[in-house]
Amino acid sequence: MIDGHMHLENGPLTKEYVLEFVESAHQKGLDEIQILDHTHRFIEFEPIYEELKQYEVQKTWLENKKMKFKDHLSDFIELMEEVKAMDLPVKVTYGLEVCYVPQHEEYIRNVLSQYHFDFVVGAIHSIDGILYDMGFSKELLWDKYDVNHIYKRYYELVFQLIESDLFTQLAHPDTIKLFEIYPTYDLKPTYEKLAQLLNKHQMKAENNVGCYYRYNHPDMGLSDELLEILKKNHVELITASDAHKPSDVGSYIKEAMQRII
Repeated sequence: MIDGHMHLENGPLTKEYVLEFVESAHQKGLDEIQILDHTHRFIEFEPIYEELKQYEVQKTWLENKKMKFKDHLSDFIELMEEVKAMDLPVKVTYGLEVCYVPQHEEYIRNVLSQYHFDFVVGAIHSIDGILYDMGFSKELLWDKYDVNHIYKRYYELVFQLIESDLFTQLAHPDTIKLFEIYPTYDLKPTYEKLAQLLNKHQMKAENNVGCYYRYNHPDMGLSDELLEILKKNHVELITASDAHKPSDVGSYIKEAMQRII
């Protein structure tokens, strides 16, 4: 069993903290874990968040230096290479969850080209400068803009992310449903295109259960409709907890795996 998505962001970049994730994975019976921190942890990626700062609440969120833009990529890589060299009960690999912003694609490409990662996960967290998955997102986005427009723009950005060929894995493909707000149009054609693009660009898609246990969304990861289309098209799927603390590692991975086989 693999847990393909977890973050160190709530703790320090220390071997001791990483080993808490490893031990939790071992206790849960996992064979492999993928550790990937958000790019907003790292100083090198601060320029790609500039558009978010146009809204004061997002600017304040980004200025929390206890969490944001506080570490260097080289320190993360050095730590994870030390961990990988250890004799561990589970396989450990590492990468990044990159907030893909199309206008900063070349900047992202340049930064990534300077380092080695075992994998690189692409994610869409904002719609043209507005975060869609925060407590304040309802006021900034969902209560202000047409839901159909939000969904169409989200998947346009996802398609651009895939076509950039920067990434090996797509984070939480339908997390736009977080608040259980849905469009009125049929999403099946969109899902079919998503499946085709993932295959064409040889990317994995996550069955990520973070919305289920962290935000109480009823879906155990991907929606039934999207999961059915991805499976029909033989898209490679990976189970993911989206753990943000050691105790959440492996959460609902067995259930997530049962859904994708």
